[in-house]
Amino acid sequence: MPYIKSKDILRYARDHKFAHGAFNVNALCQAKAIIEACEELRCAAIIQVAEPGLAFIGGNPDFLHGTIEEKKLGAKRIAAYVKKLAEKTFIPVSLHLDHGRSFETCKICINAGFNSVMIDGSALEYEENVALAKKVAQYAHKHDASVEAELGVLAGVEDHVFAASSTYTNPMTAVDFLKKTGVDLLAISYGTKHGAVKGDNVKLRKEIAIATMENMAHEGIDAVLVSHGSSLVPQYIVNEINSLGGNVHGHGIPVEQLKEVIPSGISKINMDTDIRLATTRNILEWFEAHPEKKEGSKVYPLMVEKRDSFEYRYYLKDYINELETNKGITGEIKDLIPLMEKAVKEIVLTANVEFGCVGDAYYIYKK
Repeated sequence: MPYIKSKDILRYARDHKFAHGAFNVNALCQAKAIIEACEELRCAAIIQVAEPGLAFIGGNPDFLHGTIEEKKLGAKRIAAYVKKLAEKTFIPVSLHLDHGRSFETCKICINAGFNSVMIDGSALEYEENVALAKKVAQYAHKHDASVEAELGVLAGVEDHVFAASSTYTNPMTAVDFLKKTGVDLLAISYGTKHGAVKGDNVKLRKEIAIATMENMAHEGIDAVLVSHGSSLVPQYIVNEINSLGGNVHGHGIPVEQLKEVIPSGISKINMDTDIRLATTRNILEWFEAHPEKKEGSKVYPLMVEKRDSFEYRYYLKDYINELETNKGITGEIKDLIPLMEKAVKEIVLTANVEFGCVGDAYYIYKK
């Protein structure tokens, strides 16, 4: 099945009023699990890596301070692996850079084999954001890759993405931005929020998506709208973590609100936090069932040290080489990788069923 850019997957979703989950990974086994879950649903798979994730996959456990060379290595590793998996599956697969912060990072990923990239200039002045997105789009389109940009600011914290408050996207400005940049996908700010702590009174403003889509249609613009900061933060997983000794908190976007806004034009919904939560729950649960494994573990002491965190890249950092090369997988990490894969599948299966993309692989391929 084709290894195709995300826009070619999402156009079908947009035109038929459903959405795709797009899932962030930081280890090779997670990419494999996304494809296997999507195979079960017979839907296309959108795999994402955020810029800090590139550094982690490139071998740096201090991923927020990764070098260009580490990100380049990470991009090469994940692209080669995903392309190899795509050759063997019967569903369309896209590999997307999430929250690229510079032209250089986007270029690295495109050259490595990503077929979709995001350039996030939302914190810049408007004309600077336009100029940066246009530059990335021109380069990406020459290499048959699609481009996502962001307009408006989402509050919250996720990796190195931070904003204290939100600035909603102006639908008229969105049309101007799309015309000037030529990007294929646009992430809008309409009430979502990065991270797990979104508050328990979230209200999505679907009128922003509706007005943006209407303006795009009036101007003949063929683009797709994207929802960031949209993790569901399932409360059952939060409760399970805490029952196992954790101390995590947070509320996500109610799935009912996401399902209501999807027909208004949202075709791609990013998911990251939920995978981190499910991974943490699974591993804590495994140690609870195998208490003898706690002694001598490299992972468990780090989980105990930070009971209020679900950042698996921290507590799995001693196994970064095994996770990013698929070599030397023995002992403790051999037991934990299947738990990581199960966590990914739980989130992918739940989200993509809710978002309505089951069975679309056939139609995308036929088109």
